Amino acid sequence: MESGLESDGNTSQSVTGNETIDLPAPRTESAASVEEAIAGRRSVREYTKEPITLQEVSQLLWAAQGITSPEGHRTAPSAGALYPLEVYVVAGSVGDLPAGIYRYIPAEHRLAPIRPGDLRSELAEAAIGQESVRDAAANIVIAGVYERTTGKYGERGIRYVHIEAGHAAENIYLQAESLGLGTVIIGAFEDAALRRILGMAENETPLAVMPVGRT
Repeated sequence: MESGLESDGNTSQSVTGNETIDLPAPRTESAASVEEAIAGRRSVREYTKEPITLQEVSQLLWAAQGITSPEGHRTAPSAGALYPLEVYVVAGSVGDLPAGIYRYIPAEHRLAPIRPGDLRSELAEAAIGQESVRDAAANIVIAGVYERTTGKYGERGIRYVHIEAGHAAENIYLQAESLGLGTVIIGAFEDAALRRILGMAENETPLAVMPVGRT
C-alpha cells in the first residue's frame, strides 16, 4: 500500500521556542529476535520509578514512525504513503530530556518542544485516572490527521488511519519488549482534554496513549 514520499507532518500548534532536540541515532540490530519479541510481548501497566533513557525514547519513536528509506518510507506501513499519524511524547522521567511534551519529527529524527513541565498527572486525569499513565516514565501519544488519507481514499481512509495506528502501536510494543521495557495501549481518554494538554491542531484526533516504563 506504500508509494511515494512522506507528507509534511508539521501540524501541531503552540510549540515552545524554536529549538528542536536531536535524538540519538536508532539502531537496526539487537540481541533479541523479532520472534522473541513477539513471544514475550504483553500489556504491562505497572512500572518502577526508575527513569528510561533518551536512547530508549529515540528507539521507541523510530519504531513507531521512523524513516527507513531515502524515499521517506517509515517503519509502519501507510496507505498511499500518506502518513497521517502524529506522535507525541509526554516525558516525566527520561534521562537527558527535560520533563515536558514533545512532538516527534520523523524526517529529522528530532523532538519539537510543545509544553514544559511534568504533565503526566494531567494526562492521567484525561485518561480516566489510569495510574499507568501517571506512573510511566513517559507516555507516547498517537494521533491521526484523517484528511491526509481521506483526501485520496474518501471515507474508507478513516479505516486506513486506524489500521496504521495499530501498526505503529504494535511496533512500539515489540520495541519495548526488545528494550526490556513495559507498555500498554490505552484507548480510554477524553479526546478534548487530550487535545488541550498536548496542544494539538484542530484537525488532529488522538487515537492511543502508550505509557512506557521499567518493569
